[in-house]
Amino acid sequence: MRRLVRISAAILLCAGVANAVAQNYPDRPIRMVVPFPAGGGTDNLARLLTTSLANKLHWTITVDNKPGAGGNLALDNVAKSKPDGYTLVMAQTDNVVLNSLLYGKLSYDPVKDLEAVSSVASGPAVIVVRADSPYKTLADVVAAAKAKPGALTVATPGTGTIAHLVNQLWQNASGVKFTHVPYKGMAQAVPDLIGGQVDMYIGSIPTLLSQIQGGKIRALGVTTAKRSPVLPDVPTYTESGIRGVELASVWGVMAPAGTPKAIVDKWNAEINELLKQPDVKQKILATGAELLGGSPRSLTDLYASERARLAPVIREADIKLD
Repeated sequence: MRRLVRISAAILLCAGVANAVAQNYPDRPIRMVVPFPAGGGTDNLARLLTTSLANKLHWTITVDNKPGAGGNLALDNVAKSKPDGYTLVMAQTDNVVLNSLLYGKLSYDPVKDLEAVSSVASGPAVIVVRADSPYKTLADVVAAAKAKPGALTVATPGTGTIAHLVNQLWQNASGVKFTHVPYKGMAQAVPDLIGGQVDMYIGSIPTLLSQIQGGKIRALGVTTAKRSPVLPDVPTYTESGIRGVELASVWGVMAPAGTPKAIVDKWNAEINELLKQPDVKQKILATGAELLGGSPRSLTDLYASERARLAPVIREADIKLD
C-alpha cells in the first residue's frame, strides 16, 4: 500500500510539473527551422503560421532558414536540439519521409529523433508544359512517349523529390519512358521549360500557381484524388486514365523527440485552431495547398504510411542519394 501511495504521489508530481511547464511556456523566443531558403512554399507557410500564432498569442517566434542536403541539415539540427519546445521544424514529406529511403546513412533518425506536433497542409503536384507546347493533355504526352521512348524530357526540382517520384509512378502506370532532368529547385527549371530546353516540369501547385494563372505555362494534370479548387479545369491523373499517381508533399510541424507532451499538445491545439481562422484558411487555400490539421498521431501515421508506400517505388527505380 505504501508503495502504491508513493507511485501515485510520483505520478501526481510529474503531472504537476508538466502542467507548470505548459502554463509558463513560452518564457523566451521560439525557433522555427525551415529546411529551405526564404521565399519558397515551405518558408511562406512557416512564416504565415508563426506570424499568425505570434499575433494571437504574443509569442516571439523566429524563422531560421537552414537549407542544404535536401533538408537534412535542418532536420539534423532540430533532432539534436534540446527537447524543451523552443526548437521546432516545418518538415515535409520530401525530407522527413523520402530522405530516410534515399540516403545510405543519415546523421539522425527521422522516426526516433523527431516527433510529430501537427500536420498543417499538403501541396499536390502538377505537370506543366510551356504555353505553346503541342501537348494539350496527359494522353498527348503518353502517346508521344510511346512513339519515341525516352525522347521527352521531364524536369523536376531534384532527384528524390516528390516530383521525381510522381514521374516514376507515371512511367510505371503508363508503361512509358521519359528522360528525367533534375534541377536544384524551380528557379532555373521553369525558365528552361518556357525557353524550350525541357518538355515538361513537375512541381507543387503552390510553387507554380502564379505562372499557370499568368499564362506562362499550361497545366495538364494534378496528383490529387479530386480536382484542385484553384485549378478547376485541370483533370487529375485518374480522370485521364492514369491510376496510382496520387501524391502530395505534406507539411507538418515536428519537434525533437522527448519534447514535453504538454507543450506538444499546446502547439497542436493552437495550430488546429489557427487553421480554422477564415483569413489563415483563405491564404493557404489560395496557394493551391490543402488544409490538414489533426493530432500528432495522425501525422506520425501519415508519414509512416507514405514511407511504406514509396519505399518499393524508390527501390525499383534504384534512386539513391549520397
